[in-house]
Amino acid sequence: MITLRNISKEFGSEQVLHDVHLTLNKGDTLAVLGASGSGKTTLLKIIAGIHREHSGSIHVGDTRIDPLPPQKRGVVYLYQEALLFPHLTVRENVGFGLSVQNAPANTQREAVDAMIRDMGLAAHADKYPAQLSGGQRQRVAFGRAAIIHPDVLLLDEPFASLDFDTRNEMQQLFTRISDAHTMTTLFVTHDAREALRVGDRFAQMRDGMLHTYDSRRAFIEDAASGVQSELDFWTKIQQEIAADSSPQ
Repeated sequence: MITLRNISKEFGSEQVLHDVHLTLNKGDTLAVLGASGSGKTTLLKIIAGIHREHSGSIHVGDTRIDPLPPQKRGVVYLYQEALLFPHLTVRENVGFGLSVQNAPANTQREAVDAMIRDMGLAAHADKYPAQLSGGQRQRVAFGRAAIIHPDVLLLDEPFASLDFDTRNEMQQLFTRISDAHTMTTLFVTHDAREALRVGDRFAQMRDGMLHTYDSRRAFIEDAASGVQSELDFWTKIQQEIAADSSPQ
């Protein structure tokens, strides 16, 4: 479980985060919807330890992690860019975290082989990042993050740069792997459809404040979230297409 208490952040005279509270249980995926500049990325960077100057506290289980350096927090932050090691193969990139942890060689090999299969990358295991498509590189980055079983996984618009079909595939892959490994995740997105697809809990960042919802229905029905408006738009498009296709 991760708990945020009274998280606030300023950049100069600008208040970016206002008294953010959150409790997220193990295995939950919180989809955080919000426009650019609303404070989503700042919140993730505070949890990850990239931004250290802030008020409030962060706990994972019974441990307060905000005084700890990033590498000691049990948190992995995955950017929109894959940020793979260009001189390492897919197999070596995926297994990098396990090698840093000095896991036994047999354990590393078995875990990496299983993750590569799960990622659908078995045919590309010995390729280098430059030989991969954007979607394949993001699969490798996600596999590298998931294989070490972090206490908390932070995803910052991870699929935003991918084409429509690849993005759909990655959303399905994330849900499958997340369920299989019982990952606790904050998934930041500006796409309402993606939020509904990947989340089992929902929140919206507005003007530096995190608004959480008790249910998917509450998330959709809150006019401030804009989700219902987007769903209505696509329903209208479908109705217009059906009308255009009907016999005259």
